[in-house]
Amino acid sequence: MSIYAKNIRASVTRELVHAAEAEARQQPALAFRHLERAHVLGQHSTREHVRAHLHMLRWGIRHRLPTEVFGQLLRILGAVTKTAIGWVPAGNTGGANVSPLKTMPVDPELHAIMMVARRTPNK
Repeated sequence: MSIYAKNIRASVTRELVHAAEAEARQQPALAFRHLERAHVLGQHSTREHVRAHLHMLRWGIRHRLPTEVFGQLLRILGAVTKTAIGWVPAGNTGGANVSPLKTMPVDPELHAIMMVARRTPNK
């Protein structure tokens, strides 16, 4: 496992927890926003990338959104096969509402977290 993968896991987990909390408060749009943030953070680690898409898949199932479910199934396959070779568009939020090939701006807060995760040895 790479240094980045080890270091980014806690940040991805934090976003997934925020997503679950928003779901519990009946705020599905906010929950999905946190899932998108988890995706951006984790997309350079196969494990975390797939993990974010699995949570998005569950979100789509809970909200009975066939387009999201189908999109996430395709994205999980892509995450498993393409992440390790670097075929991930930077900043892509990972939902079925955007092309899986589209590069998007990275939120400055997330960019800062990602840069620290790339440089700092896991302790």
